[in-house]
Amino acid sequence: MAIWHLKNSTSKRLIDFIEMKANFKRFIWVTHLRFIAVTFCLSCFAFQSKAQDDLEMSLLFSDHMVLQQQSEVAFWGTYKAQNKVMISASWGITISTTANDNGNWSLQLKTPSAGGPFSIQITTATDTKLLNDVMIGEVWLASGQSNMEMPLKGWPPNDVIVNSEEEIAKANFQDIRMFTVNRNMSLEPLDTIEGNWQIALPETAGDFSATAYFFARRLYNELKVPIGIIHSSWGGTPAESWTSKPQLESLGDFDTVLKTISQQKKQQVVASWFSKWESAPIPSTRQQWETLDFNDTLATHPEYDDSGWSYITLPGRFDNIAEGEVDGALWFRKSVFIDDISTDFTLTLGAIDDMDATYVNGHLVGGYAGSGHSGTKRKFTVPKSILIKGRNVIAIRAIDAGGPGSFSDDMVLANTKNNNSSLNGNWKYKLVAEIHENRFYVYGLDTTDLKERAAIIKMHPKIPSVLFNAMIHPLVPYTIKGAIWYQGEENVGRAQQYKRVFPAMIKDWRKQWQADFPFYFVQIAPFQYHSKNDANFDVSQKLRDAQRRALQTEKTGMVVTLDIGNFNNIHPANKQDVGARLAGLALANDYGKQIVASGPMYKNTKISGNKLILDFDFKGGGLISKGVLQGFEIAGADKKFVFANARIINNKIELTASLVSKPMFARYAWRDKAVATLFNKEGLPASSFTTE
Repeated sequence: MAIWHLKNSTSKRLIDFIEMKANFKRFIWVTHLRFIAVTFCLSCFAFQSKAQDDLEMSLLFSDHMVLQQQSEVAFWGTYKAQNKVMISASWGITISTTANDNGNWSLQLKTPSAGGPFSIQITTATDTKLLNDVMIGEVWLASGQSNMEMPLKGWPPNDVIVNSEEEIAKANFQDIRMFTVNRNMSLEPLDTIEGNWQIALPETAGDFSATAYFFARRLYNELKVPIGIIHSSWGGTPAESWTSKPQLESLGDFDTVLKTISQQKKQQVVASWFSKWESAPIPSTRQQWETLDFNDTLATHPEYDDSGWSYITLPGRFDNIAEGEVDGALWFRKSVFIDDISTDFTLTLGAIDDMDATYVNGHLVGGYAGSGHSGTKRKFTVPKSILIKGRNVIAIRAIDAGGPGSFSDDMVLANTKNNNSSLNGNWKYKLVAEIHENRFYVYGLDTTDLKERAAIIKMHPKIPSVLFNAMIHPLVPYTIKGAIWYQGEENVGRAQQYKRVFPAMIKDWRKQWQADFPFYFVQIAPFQYHSKNDANFDVSQKLRDAQRRALQTEKTGMVVTLDIGNFNNIHPANKQDVGARLAGLALANDYGKQIVASGPMYKNTKISGNKLILDFDFKGGGLISKGVLQGFEIAGADKKFVFANARIINNKIELTASLVSKPMFARYAWRDKAVATLFNKEGLPASSFTTE
C-alpha cells in the first residue's frame, strides 16, 4: 500500500530526541550542505557520465532484452570516429562496421527463430559490452496515456486492477519481458532514454503496464515464443504530444503553439540556473517515491531552526511561490500547543496534491507516495506517546509532481475530548527540490533565493511533440513487430481534429521506423469525461467515432470497450479483456490464427420505406443482443435523431421509429455513458457509430 503507518515504521528513521538534542548544534553543522542527496535505488538511477570516445549504446541494449525473431534487427550507438565496432551473437553470427566522422555507427544483426537465452558481445579496440539472457521472439511497442500506463498493481485505493494481487502472484513468465521507458519531455528529439528490461515475475510484474502485460500473456500462451514489450506512456496526454513536429506542421493545427514553445534564449538562462544543483531522475515507481529523503530527520525535528523560512497560508495552492510556477518537494512546518496529551489525537489535513510524508515531533504518522492520491483525504492518528505537553511541531513534506499543487481542505488536530486546534493559517515553508524536465534539482534546506531564477517556460507533457521527442524518438529504429495504443481520453472535445491527428501519428511512427508495421488501438470506454456545465459534456462518442474511422488506415485494428468500462472511473479495472482483445487482433492478422478478433463494425445502410437496414463487418458467428437491443437512433433529412426500435433480422439490424417516416441516418451508443447491447456470437461488442 502507498500509505505509510506508524505501526510499520521500523524501517523509517525516527528521531532519538535525547541523543539528537544533546548533539543538535554539531548535527546542524555536519548536515548543513548545499546539496542534499536524494536516496534513489542506484541501480535504477545511475548517472551516465561517459568519456566522449567510449562505446555508448541505448539502454534498450541490455541484459534480458528481447529481439524480433527472423529479422535483421537494428543495433546502433557511438564510438571513436573511424574506429571499428564488432558484434558477435552466440547463435553464430559476427558483423562489424566503422563509426562515421561523427562517431555514429549502426548494424543490422540477423536473428534466428524464437528461442534463447543467448548472449551478444559488442567489441571495440577499447571496450567490450556483454549482453546476457537475450531472448529471440516477438517485440511490440505499447504506448498511450494513463489506461496504458496503469500498472498491474493499479493505483489504489481508487484505481485498481481486477484480481491484481492474484495476477501478480501468478506472473511467473521467464519469456515475457518489459522495458518501461521513464517519463521524459524535450523540445528537441533525443537519442537517449532511461529504463531497463524486467522479466515478468511476482516481484517485478506489479509495475508492468497491465494492458501490455495481458496482451503479452495471451500472445505467449498461444504462440509459445518469448514476448518483449517496450512500454512508453504518460497519463493525461494528447495524441499530438506523441507526434513529431514535422508531422504536426503538415497538419497546420498546431502552428501557433509550435512557434512559441522554443524560446531558446530564455531556456538557456533556465538551464544555467539548474546546472548549479545536483539532480536525479524523478522516480518511476511508488517504491522509489517512498525512498525519497529530503533531509527528513533534520526538517522534522521540533528544535530545527526554521526562522529563515518564508510564510504561506494554508489551505491553498503552493505551486505559485515563484514566477512560472513550481513543481517539486516542499517542507511545511507549524507549531501547535497542547495542554492535555492523555489521549491520541487525529490529524486531518484533507486532500494534498500530489504526495505527502507527514510527521509530528519528528515521528512519521502517515503519508501517500506515488501517483493517484491527489484527491485522497488525509487523516492520520497521532499517538499520545509522541506528543509533548506544550509546543508540538507538525512537519509535512509535500510533493507536487505536476500541475497545481495544493492543500484543499480545512486542517485540524483534534482528540476525543474535543480539544480541537485549527491548523489553518500561516505555515513556514521551504522549497527543497524542484522538478524540471523530469528531474529533481535538489536545493536542500539552506536558503535559496528563487528571484535569481528566470521565469520558466514550463515543460508540460501536453505540449505538442515533447513526448515523441523524449519517449518515442530514442526508440527508433529498434526492430519491432508492431504497436499497441490506448489513448484518446485527453482529446475528448476535439474529435474533428483527432480524425486528422491520430492517423497522422500512426503514419509518422511508421515513417520513423521505415516500416509498415501493424498498429492496434483501444477505443475509449464509456465515461462522463466532462461535467454537465462544460461545453464538451456528452461528446466522447464523437471521439470514439473518430477512432473508428481511423480503421481506414491500413493495418490497423480497434478494441471496443463499451462492455467493460466503468461509468464512475476513467480507469476501468478490467484490463485483462483489453489486453486479450488487443492480442486477438495480432493473432488473427499477424500470426495466422483463425479467430474472430473484432466486434461488429458498421458497414453500410439500406433504406427500405420507413426502415433502415444496417449491415456490419466482423459479424463472426452472427449478430446477437445482450439484454434488450437498444441504443439505436434514426433521423430524417433534418438530422433530428429519435430512439428507434431495433431488431436483428437476417443477421442485420432493422430500425424503425414512428416519428421518422423517411429515415436517412442512424447512430448507435451515441452517449458518454453508452451501454453495449449489440455483439457477435463470439462475445465481442459492436462499436458506437454514426452514419452522418
